[in-house]
Amino acid sequence: MATVNPYLMFNGTCEEAFLFYKSVFGGEFPYIGKYKDAPAEEGEVLSEEALNRIMHVSLPIGNTILMGSDSHPRYGDVVFGSNFQISINVDSTEEADRIYNGLSAGGKEYMPMNKTFWGAYFGMFQDKYGISWMVNFDENQPNN
Repeated sequence: MATVNPYLMFNGTCEEAFLFYKSVFGGEFPYIGKYKDAPAEEGEVLSEEALNRIMHVSLPIGNTILMGSDSHPRYGDVVFGSNFQISINVDSTEEADRIYNGLSAGGKEYMPMNKTFWGAYFGMFQDKYGISWMVNFDENQPNN
């Protein structure tokens, strides 16, 4: 069964924001990673500031997981008001493909469904109504 979680995007203040959210809600980060932890794209050179931006963080709050990251220089800064995505975590690659293909029809693909370096089957797109989505299947970990 799919779970839905809000995904917030920042322009370099993700870590500060999530530390604040953690101070209010409590809990721990099951994962927090920076762009420097990811393999670099061929020929891509990032500044020290960009390398230290948050690539992904998650904070469980009740039955929901608040997720976030900083924008990547390759895509430019996010515009506030459209700096969120809906993250769908599913139970199989087949379900991931079905949801991705259904919701992305007529929209704009950002990242087609594919295996990732962090071990998930993952994709991102904007639907035909302008809503940004992420679809994730992680066989070895609970939804995060």
